[in-house]
Amino acid sequence: MENLLGLLRIHVKRGVNLAIRDTSSSDPYIVFSSGKQVKESIFKLKTRVIKHSINPEWNDELTLSVTDPNLTVKLTIYDKDLFSADDKMGEAQFSIAPYLEAIKLHHKLEGGLPNGAIIMKVQPTRQNCLSEESHILLNQGKLVQNMFLRLQHVECGEVELQLEWIDVTGSKGF
Repeated sequence: MENLLGLLRIHVKRGVNLAIRDTSSSDPYIVFSSGKQVKESIFKLKTRVIKHSINPEWNDELTLSVTDPNLTVKLTIYDKDLFSADDKMGEAQFSIAPYLEAIKLHHKLEGGLPNGAIIMKVQPTRQNCLSEESHILLNQGKLVQNMFLRLQHVECGEVELQLEWIDVTGSKGF
């Protein structure tokens, strides 16, 4: 991939207070995609199904190739059903642009920053799905972004994610 900027590792930590779509619980999984419609999606990644939980602990790591610094990632949570179509449990989206901006800033400041140093704070706005302030910080020499996303088009639920950038030798960078 000649336009490869690097890799983005998405650590899908957990869901909190997700909607009930079965009798008393749900069997949630998350599909990550980009583009306006899933059919146009550049990528599609999926977590494993967690049975009988509205507070699932995924701790799954998904990695995607990034070629566009303005990439918006969409996630949709579904309830796995055996005998019918899977039920939608909400969706959210986030832009990786602030995270990439923090990486550029970190490269300029190279060295001298202590573990835990906050490089940038991203505030919740109407344009993002953040439910609280998101910190981009230095964690054991790596820049990570922790975020809680409030699900849309559903009665309740949040998802906790952590982003981590992986430089690839020979990639274009940014």
